[in-house]
Amino acid sequence: MTRFDLRRQDCVKGMSRLGDESVDLVVTSPPYNLGISYGKYSDRQDRESYLNWCGEWAKQIRRALKSSGSFFLNIGAAPSNPMLPHEIVMALRGSFELQNTIHWIKSIAIDDRCSRRPAGNVTRRQQTDRSRAFHRKAATAIRSYGHFKPISSKRFLNDCHEYIFHFTKTGRVELDRLAIGVPYQDKSNIARWSHTRGSDLRCRGNTWFVPYETIQNREKERPHPATFPVQLAEWCIKLHGVKRVETMLDPFLGIGNSAVAAQRCGVKNFIGFEIDETYLAEAKRRIG
Repeated sequence: MTRFDLRRQDCVKGMSRLGDESVDLVVTSPPYNLGISYGKYSDRQDRESYLNWCGEWAKQIRRALKSSGSFFLNIGAAPSNPMLPHEIVMALRGSFELQNTIHWIKSIAIDDRCSRRPAGNVTRRQQTDRSRAFHRKAATAIRSYGHFKPISSKRFLNDCHEYIFHFTKTGRVELDRLAIGVPYQDKSNIARWSHTRGSDLRCRGNTWFVPYETIQNREKERPHPATFPVQLAEWCIKLHGVKRVETMLDPFLGIGNSAVAAQRCGVKNFIGFEIDETYLAEAKRRIG
């Protein structure tokens, strides 16, 4: 059973009271400073003030994080402000090593025509005719998965992904890569490749497709303007290694998706800070 310590408090002040190297894992997503309408937080600071603030909470995370710990930071951008995630990474360079960069894919369109190529012993004319028919059909064989917020623009593409930056103190923290591994599509690889060691799992890699769950009423089902899915936090916990996580921290708790993930994974202790009493109440309700 997970023991929760959820506090309505500014995270910089709250983390200053945590013991040195007392936390094994941090999974969080701070305000992006993109003008999102939060309840109690103004998401419109000037760039320099915002980055200085990021440096402040990063220093507290570093102090509280164990040398063997992992810090997973989810950051998004706006098409008109694409450098923000990278500027945050640069602001944190004095506190952490960037060990991995993960791309969280929220929506993707897949052209599956490659799995339906024309085959067989046919004449060149037949092959040409079949190819034309195939490509006409393939034009409609695109499948879309996940959810995205449409952008009405003649300059920018729809924004279908965000970053998860994996920070550590040393850049040398070992991970449980197969805890979120995926089966081999070609099973002959299991015997052919020595690195598989007979296991039908490979590293998932640094591109994670994690769509939002479909909801009918945002105010009731997801009463927060910027959340990551519970599954995303679960994968971060499992990747670091569930057995190695005794205490987990989320300095920007929101409605508690990271807390729910900790509960599902059986993390022993979870600490969360949130300044908005409405979000905090919802987080407590969800783990209750």
